[in-house]
Amino acid sequence: MNNKQILESYIPLVQFFGKVCGGNYEIVLHDASNPDESIIAIANEHISGRKLGGPMTDLALKLIKGEYYKEQDYIVNHGRTKDNKILVSSTFFIKGKNHDLIGLLCINNNVTELMAFKNYLSTVLSCFNTDEQDDHHKKNHENIDISMEDLIKNTIDSVLADINISPERMSPEEKIQIVQSLSEQGLFLLKGAVSEVAKRLKTSEPTIYRYLNKKG
Repeated sequence: MNNKQILESYIPLVQFFGKVCGGNYEIVLHDASNPDESIIAIANEHISGRKLGGPMTDLALKLIKGEYYKEQDYIVNHGRTKDNKILVSSTFFIKGKNHDLIGLLCINNNVTELMAFKNYLSTVLSCFNTDEQDDHHKKNHENIDISMEDLIKNTIDSVLADINISPERMSPEEKIQIVQSLSEQGLFLLKGAVSEVAKRLKTSEPTIYRYLNKKG
């Protein structure tokens, strides 16, 4: 089978897992070759509100850009939707014959009610700390119900907030640092990212491409 056929062979599993696991589990299949419209199958989409043709999440872009799939076959992380649902999420890397990444199979377990019960128990058991999170979970926080436009905007906002300097006052070196940081997060895998970054940094698209070529 070629890569496309390998990826498509996972489509029946999406609805299968959705029915076996139940309504608290969202199952999503992403095509890694098309980050802008990566969702090719989804079950129990009511959890995040995503649909077929939706984009990848910020964490998925980071995993692809960082080539995490070369060292491991899956990861486990935590995510949170806009309406404050708490999810326990697992991502399986689908690889082709040459071990290149062709897709992501994601399983998101909505544990909001379980966490509410856990919080209740914490008021009864003083030794039960529900606020602790390990560094891995904090590092892999994920926004899963965000549009591509909002994903680009929020990622840029996050990096600019760390710099805390207006674009008009930034030096070329500072702008290169920002572009490098955005590139490391996989932002430029999305269409329209270069244009939006150029607009926000008060510069031109060719300049952004030059900054990208300077990286590394």
